[in-house]
Amino acid sequence: MFDPDKYRSVIWLKGGRAYPELDCFGIVNEIRRDLGLTLWPEFAGVTKDENGLDREARGLMSELERCAPAAGAGIACYSAGMVTHVAIVVDIGGVFYAAECNPKSNVTFTILSRFERRFVKVEYYQ
Repeated sequence: MFDPDKYRSVIWLKGGRAYPELDCFGIVNEIRRDLGLTLWPEFAGVTKDENGLDREARGLMSELERCAPAAGAGIACYSAGMVTHVAIVVDIGGVFYAAECNPKSNVTFTILSRFERRFVKVEYYQ
């Protein structure tokens, strides 16, 4: 069962992959670990700089299956035709939320319909 309280102490860190210092991709794998799911590649050092996130996300997505929103599904978020952010679906009280990590706000949980409105396109993968 997913425990959102664990993530209240997370601090956003660019390129962060070790709890409690995580970035948007770091939180995806940390939550996958907590849910008992197979971890995705760590992509150490990959950030949005020089389109690194877009390049690595697209490579990973080619190996995964697109799906409907479900607990543990990764979320690829597009702006201007590029993957500029990633998040993960979590189930809190029977409702699906996007768990994400950003500068200033650190970890937030946003109902999927509201989360999706922030991006040109979102896709879900498992």
